[in-house]
Amino acid sequence: MTERTDNTPTSLRRRLSAKTTLLSYKAGGRVAATLPGPVAHIGARQLAGVANRLMAGRTETVSRHMRRVHGPQLTGPALRRVVREVFDNYARYWVESFRIRNETPESVLSRVTLDGWDHWEAATSQDKGVILALPHLGNWELAGAWVAANGHRIVAIAEALEPPELFEWFVQFREDLGMEVVGVGPQAKDAAVEVLLNGGVLALVSDRDINGAGVRVNFFGEDTTIPVGPALLALKTGAVLLPIGTFYTDGGGVHCLVRPPLNTEPTGDTRADVARISQDLAHEFEAIIRIAPQQWHLLQPNWPSDYTDQDRPEHLRFDDDGLDAG
Repeated sequence: MTERTDNTPTSLRRRLSAKTTLLSYKAGGRVAATLPGPVAHIGARQLAGVANRLMAGRTETVSRHMRRVHGPQLTGPALRRVVREVFDNYARYWVESFRIRNETPESVLSRVTLDGWDHWEAATSQDKGVILALPHLGNWELAGAWVAANGHRIVAIAEALEPPELFEWFVQFREDLGMEVVGVGPQAKDAAVEVLLNGGVLALVSDRDINGAGVRVNFFGEDTTIPVGPALLALKTGAVLLPIGTFYTDGGGVHCLVRPPLNTEPTGDTRADVARISQDLAHEFEAIIRIAPQQWHLLQPNWPSDYTDQDRPEHLRFDDDGLDAG
């Protein structure tokens, strides 16, 4: 029997919106890749300024996040400047990511510097996998390309996107950079375990709990949840868990900060171990993000207080207020 296509007005609008989104990304990618670098960045900043003015909800969310990091004293014109920088840096992320596809491995290697080389070298020289846990900071795509250009197998677990064609386009984009990509879902765990048991590198952007199945931690003074993957996979496979940050540099490159490996030694109580390791990771993310808060591309609500009581997701409905008494 032939499957019937849903042609209701709502469905048609949804499909049209999805198609428009896909075409917009593809067009933006072509433009960013072909224009001279300075011109592409100027255009991106202009679009970021428009988004900052028109996307009131996102602007308010970013304002709350920046005050959470900088402190409540950040208000008025200073806060607006910081928020504008966040949007500028988010636009820069897209422009530079699209432009990486045209670069050679030698060019990628020349654009990345590393602080914490001893931690990286020690982790990758062992006969075990490496988990890179990072926040949405700077340009992690270039960092992933750098790992691949250094001859390491790297797998990234990526958020599923709609329409599916958009996700497939992003998969191809990252594969062009030398990375393997697996979408979030039942298949992701098996793929992650496989690469780690075979001594590869697994990249997990882990400062936002997308599917609501994360572990509770205190993060910038209020409880929220972050993905359970980094802690659980480190316990399951014995992989080294490295928190890292990827920062823009003035010269158009990326500077990677590799922090010391977290203590992932199992105690026999997996639930307690996951909670401990995840909290340690959240503290590392706080320290990393505070280095350059305006490069943090978290544009979505992330804490219970970011929502009203009515629209707060179930995984953020804690029995207590989740606020840090300190």
